[in-house]
Amino acid sequence: MLSRERLINKMKDEQIIELYFARNEIALVETSDKYGNYCRTIAWNILYDRETADECFNDTLLQSWNKIPPTRPNSLKLFVGKIIRNLSLNRLNSKMAIKRGGGEIDLALGELEECVADPIAPSAEQIEDDMVIRDVMNTFLAGLSAQNRRLFVRRYWYCSSMKEIAAAMGMSEANVATTLLRIRGKLKEALEKAGVVL
Repeated sequence: MLSRERLINKMKDEQIIELYFARNEIALVETSDKYGNYCRTIAWNILYDRETADECFNDTLLQSWNKIPPTRPNSLKLFVGKIIRNLSLNRLNSKMAIKRGGGEIDLALGELEECVADPIAPSAEQIEDDMVIRDVMNTFLAGLSAQNRRLFVRRYWYCSSMKEIAAAMGMSEANVATTLLRIRGKLKEALEKAGVVL
């Protein structure tokens, strides 16, 4: 367990990003120290495999090194979180296992299928729809209560199980499931109102 002094003295994101721009490898150590557990949790929730989650985290550090510079992320946490999530989903897709991700990724994405289509090859129209979907999602999430937004993000970004969400938020699993069902219904309405073909 880290001492209180070590927690207080952790580098700020801006300082770590400056290390990347200076091509100082300490940036990788600091990123790992500050966001390693966060990233591994994202990978674990998708893959349910510690070794593969660790590999994805190492790949996340490599991609961060290669992307910063020229990219200057506003939030290093969100930047590495997005990278490891995409890497984990790609790794999961390549495995094509029947019970991949402990079933949670399939369940979470299956729940969203009724709201958002999943095309095999995006057309120009689909790319335009994706931009509309992004804007609708941002507006939709901003309009949710803080608790409902946390529920949605935990389930559909971090792919947490209903049980994990219930425990973390002090709710029953049934309440989590019902709330998410209502949120998905409202999301579907918002997408339809924006003219997104489902």
